[in-house]
Amino acid sequence: MCTNECMRSRVAKLYGFACLLVCFVLPVCAQEKDSLTIKQLKEIAVKGLRPAQEIIPAQTLEGKELERLNSHSVADAVRFFSGVQIKDYGGIGGLKTVDVRSMGTNHLGVFYDGIQLGNAQNGQIDLGKFSLDNMEQIALYNGQKSTIFQPAKDYGSAGSIYLTSLKPRFTEGEHTHLRATFKTGSFGLINPSLLWQQKVNRRINSTISAEWTQAHGRYKFRYKKKNGYDTTAIRKNGDVNAFRLEGGLNGIIDKGEWSTKVYYYNAERGLPGFVVKGVFGHIDRQWDENLFIQSSFRKDVSKKYSLLLNAKYADDYTRYVAPDTAALQVDNHYRQKEFYFSAANQYALTSFWDISLSGDFQWNKLDADLPEFQYPVRYTTLVAAASAIHFSRFKAQASVLATIVNETVKVKYVAPPRQEFTPAVFISWQPFLSPAFNIRAFYKRIFRMPTFNDLYYTDLGNSNLQPEFATQYNLGATYTRVFEHKALQHINLETDVYYNEITEKIVAMPAASQFRWTMMNLGFVQIRGIDVKAQAAWQWQNKVRLNTRLSYTYQKAQDFTDPEDFYYRHQIVYIPWHSGSLAANTSYKNWDLNYSLLYNGERYNGKANIPENHLQPWYTSDISVARSLQFKQVGCKITAQVNNVFNQYYDVVLSYPMPGRNYKFTLAVNI
Repeated sequence: MCTNECMRSRVAKLYGFACLLVCFVLPVCAQEKDSLTIKQLKEIAVKGLRPAQEIIPAQTLEGKELERLNSHSVADAVRFFSGVQIKDYGGIGGLKTVDVRSMGTNHLGVFYDGIQLGNAQNGQIDLGKFSLDNMEQIALYNGQKSTIFQPAKDYGSAGSIYLTSLKPRFTEGEHTHLRATFKTGSFGLINPSLLWQQKVNRRINSTISAEWTQAHGRYKFRYKKKNGYDTTAIRKNGDVNAFRLEGGLNGIIDKGEWSTKVYYYNAERGLPGFVVKGVFGHIDRQWDENLFIQSSFRKDVSKKYSLLLNAKYADDYTRYVAPDTAALQVDNHYRQKEFYFSAANQYALTSFWDISLSGDFQWNKLDADLPEFQYPVRYTTLVAAASAIHFSRFKAQASVLATIVNETVKVKYVAPPRQEFTPAVFISWQPFLSPAFNIRAFYKRIFRMPTFNDLYYTDLGNSNLQPEFATQYNLGATYTRVFEHKALQHINLETDVYYNEITEKIVAMPAASQFRWTMMNLGFVQIRGIDVKAQAAWQWQNKVRLNTRLSYTYQKAQDFTDPEDFYYRHQIVYIPWHSGSLAANTSYKNWDLNYSLLYNGERYNGKANIPENHLQPWYTSDISVARSLQFKQVGCKITAQVNNVFNQYYDVVLSYPMPGRNYKFTLAVNI
């Protein structure tokens, strides 16, 4: 448990955070009140921003479609994108990470309102921490976001997920939006949330979003004995108690915009651990406290020149306790700090040719109370130069990213400085006069730095590790058509064929003994895949609407590290050959019926594709019914939801059983 001093520290931080929100909101609210009572404001003419030129669109979920998926967190929602695999370690509070096109979690960048979320310690972003209650859009880009007016960080990942929080939008005469939501259901779930949007004045809006999640996390599961799944037990130590608070200001200026966000997350959770040979009574605990403050400023300075500035400070604390370890009691504390600044510049040479130059600086520090810890500090400088041409039927973009990394440590050996140059090329072509059909392609070479754990973890790290490189080739086509005066209103089809290589893959290998391992650059993986996406919308007599979304992925991800290995050319761990999803929504008047299906094909839990490592396919079906009601100025929506309808017992990660059939009820009130 946390000490009194620790609790006082947390309360002080939370109090300071609340004061910061008050300092953001109250002064400008007071200013608006004074303006309304003292003088009449004149009309303000604000010119919009120059639109971004994207070459390859993202896979997106937004608005009503995002709401209908019945997902609890961002991790649950991104499963409906093609090419995505989720590693879910079970339960409502279990770790949830994303792997895109089999390149590994650390090759994926996650951005929140345009600025990357970081974790220099292990490179993993737990998407289960991010709720959908304050989310406007989720977008997935393969390669990178294909616009050149962006920070250098945006060029630095093999794939990217962009999370965009809800932005206030007021009609004439509106000044306040208030939404209260309460969710309850299986696992002892209690999940209230509140969203308050305020129009401060004609140019400034404010947002405050708060959410509390509590659940005991107990559910039935079956675990495998010698003769199969013949024993039922209760998942223990899966409780979670989490609180999230966000505050922000959004403003517009002539030919520009700015925003400031403060984010705070505090959670205590049990780690139920793996189930092996009937052992499932783990009592490990983890505490997380995350705080970041970020700001963004964008302006079209002239008809040709645009400027984008971003800044961020983050402070993350983690405590991990394993009191059931007989030989060694574990009680570790970690604290990460990050500072980030970026300046991006774009200049229009002609009406069809743009160039850009972006420069970023990032500082990361990790402290821990482990024996012989090295206290690493990382200084990262990124410079990206890019050029883009855009005609009516042809678009192309080329960029090169320079990454310079220097580190310091207090004891032992420090990793040598790194300097890498990585290129990318994106092309989109409309071969016919009709805009319905488009061909797209991209090439990208990028790398990911070893994490602090890879380099410096006690008795495991290797300070001489090389970066892990990814090379990507992609060829795809899209077909979009809109129909008038027909039941089928819209159809969109997308197909991509890709080939990826991962070289210098970082793997853990035994060192002097089986009890001491170290990190080494030994891996080489080749990935061949196909992604297929289809969307359609129907409507009959302006009463019944049907929206469908289908995705399918085929991946052949093989280990080519060493021809002498038994598992040479075998499918890599946990990557299925076939996976896919289906989502369908039908609406009639004030009623909504939603159905979703997730499918994950056969795969292996070990490097060797042998019967002992084989995992059966699994699928889950979710269904929900919703009714919307309106009482004068108050809107209500009631939703009843059943997840895993057929009560399938399955593991996403072996020995981490997932819940069977479960229920959730939601009441949302909008004012």
